[in-house]
Amino acid sequence: MKYTLGFSPCPNDTFIFDALVNNKIDTGNISFEPVLEDVQTLNEWAMQGKLAITKLSYGVLPLVLKTYAVLNSGSALGRGVGPLLIAGNDAVTENIEDYTVAIPGEQTTAHLLFSLAYPKARKKIFLRYDAIEDFVSSGQGLGVIIHENRFTYADKGLKKIIDLGDFWEKETGNAIPLGGIVVKRDIDICIQKDIDALIKKSIEYAFSNYPQLNDYIRNNAQEMSENVMRKHIDLYVNDYSINLGEEGKKTVKKLMDVYQQLNDCTIGYDEIFVS
Repeated sequence: MKYTLGFSPCPNDTFIFDALVNNKIDTGNISFEPVLEDVQTLNEWAMQGKLAITKLSYGVLPLVLKTYAVLNSGSALGRGVGPLLIAGNDAVTENIEDYTVAIPGEQTTAHLLFSLAYPKARKKIFLRYDAIEDFVSSGQGLGVIIHENRFTYADKGLKKIIDLGDFWEKETGNAIPLGGIVVKRDIDICIQKDIDALIKKSIEYAFSNYPQLNDYIRNNAQEMSENVMRKHIDLYVNDYSINLGEEGKKTVKKLMDVYQQLNDCTIGYDEIFVS
């Protein structure tokens, strides 16, 4: 049985899935066709039900729950891992609503966290995450950055306005649920559980060889230094990635609550997770 598997080319995802897709662990009679794309593209595809298994932003999860269930392994979730709102050389501390803000995708968790912090902000544009630093540097407005840009913006003379993840943590007391791995509900539940176990096994294999970085991570890392790659992995891959656990699931459900409040809607919580 072969299943399409979508994830981003960022080091945290290639670190997680390397062993799974490159035959470094025994996957039995299950095989995977990797599809590497920007997370916003994966979000849009999830809304279309395009892939059997996919990484997505937890911010889009409410829109795809009829099609997908969340796996226990593979998530990017933790504390101190949130997106940052940044500005150019001029310090900006107030009247954020007056500025155009570039956000890495309408369905991203970054957008949801920005909306929680600045519910009145309306001047938004949606760009690929790796185009936002240039948008801010060119004086076009503010930007919400994720991924490796957290480690590079200061070197480009850009300034942090607020850590949106820190805002979330103080408001809710919860860890920050950035992204997760989901599987189509129409796949047999026993196979869903097998896939979940294989992703966990792939992560454990990756950690057993860390901090060594392999070519699969390097070749997809868009010319990052090894130091930035390791920072990326250290920040986004942790115990929650191996297994969400009850605390991780509680955090994801809290994000669903916030989504309902911001969008004035109701989401059914039954069977969010593969169990």
